[in-house]
Amino acid sequence: MDRTDKFNLFYLVSFLALLAWSGFRPYDRFTWLLEVLPALMALAALAITYRRFRLTRLVYLLIWLHAIILLIGGHYTYARVPLFDWLSQALDLGRNNYDKLGHFAQGFVPAMVTREVLLRGHVVTRRGWLSFLVVSVCLAISAFYELIEWWTAELTGTAAEDFLGTQGYVWDTQSDMALCLLGSILALVCLTRLHQRQIDALP
Repeated sequence: MDRTDKFNLFYLVSFLALLAWSGFRPYDRFTWLLEVLPALMALAALAITYRRFRLTRLVYLLIWLHAIILLIGGHYTYARVPLFDWLSQALDLGRNNYDKLGHFAQGFVPAMVTREVLLRGHVVTRRGWLSFLVVSVCLAISAFYELIEWWTAELTGTAAEDFLGTQGYVWDTQSDMALCLLGSILALVCLTRLHQRQIDALP
């Protein structure tokens, strides 16, 4: 087992441990399932592709961090995460902004995943288009997630209120997508050089 495998084993074991904690008496079981489902789907996809398309260490780390955000949000619901309740009161923010962290991550993490897939899959041959396409994919994911929230609310009614997590903020959907946009751009600005070095070092 090489060093990368050891790191990934740690990510897997710690994810499963946190998943068990997250699923133990969550605030609302239905909301928990909706919130953690993307993390479970990502785990399945990573397991299936691990041998034939192993990602860089940076991307695995980012996916793990994003999964932690999802599992914590699923346990408490995004509007009730204790640390962000405290921050809301201390800074007089008027709402729990943990969901905004989640939507920032929804741009920051997929930006590196998308960049890696586009480059290694030879989807993009001109680097000038790469950043534009990465940001566009992240925004598309964010917009589709907002549609999923809407469809879920229409189908289940009040049962999806915690999943929506608007907390009465009229511009919640727009601000969610704006934070995703910001996250994707910052990821490209801050991590592109490190990410490229790791891609170039792959066997």
